[in-house]
Amino acid sequence: MESLFRFLAPPGPCSYLPGQVWQLEYEVVGQMTSAEYLDRMRQGWRRFGFSMFRPRCQTCRACRSLRVIVERFHPNRSQRRAVQANCDVTVTIGPPKVTPAKLELYDRYHAFQSATKGWTEHPPKEREDYVESFVANPFPTEEWCYYIGERLIGVGYVDALPEGLSAIYFIYEPELRHRSLGTYNVLRILQEAGRRLLPHVYLGYFVAGCRSLEYKARFAPNEARDESGAWRSFRQ
Repeated sequence: MESLFRFLAPPGPCSYLPGQVWQLEYEVVGQMTSAEYLDRMRQGWRRFGFSMFRPRCQTCRACRSLRVIVERFHPNRSQRRAVQANCDVTVTIGPPKVTPAKLELYDRYHAFQSATKGWTEHPPKEREDYVESFVANPFPTEEWCYYIGERLIGVGYVDALPEGLSAIYFIYEPELRHRSLGTYNVLRILQEAGRRLLPHVYLGYFVAGCRSLEYKARFAPNEARDESGAWRSFRQ
């Protein structure tokens, strides 16, 4: 792995929990293999593009890395309904690339999340920013595109790692939120991990009290990383 620089950002308002202060550590890499990233992810890191980050908050330990045990996973009733609701959806998996349709979908999704969940508002996503976040990666990353007919309704980014799949990010068409596309995306990743005989699906951070992240624990059984770095049974 080629590490270019590493720094600790100053404390600021937490994006997950109102009233909390967070602090993130960053590391920017020039080169990194999927095996090296898996090792870092086991240490609590996540990434967008060539930038890795992890919480380094002084007074809060709410962010917990979460992974699902693929072999033991069975969808609950709500998750089975999400599968049934999307039986007309097709998924293609390929290398990431930027298109006007993806940029427009990203902007609609974030505008909806800002209006309904209090996410920080951002200007429209520029092509270069999208490339930096999702298309340019230190090792091959998969782009999962969801369609109804020819209509693009969701885009997800997934890292294929030696011992699991890691869900990086997912955007979907807000007007189709009744389909539970976010849940459906995770279920498809779990299905594919099983097909590839991989033991885990990594879902990033679970944060109790954060509406946007609490849903991850519903994919059970799962394990959460504790402060010692050990993965412990979390939800059964």
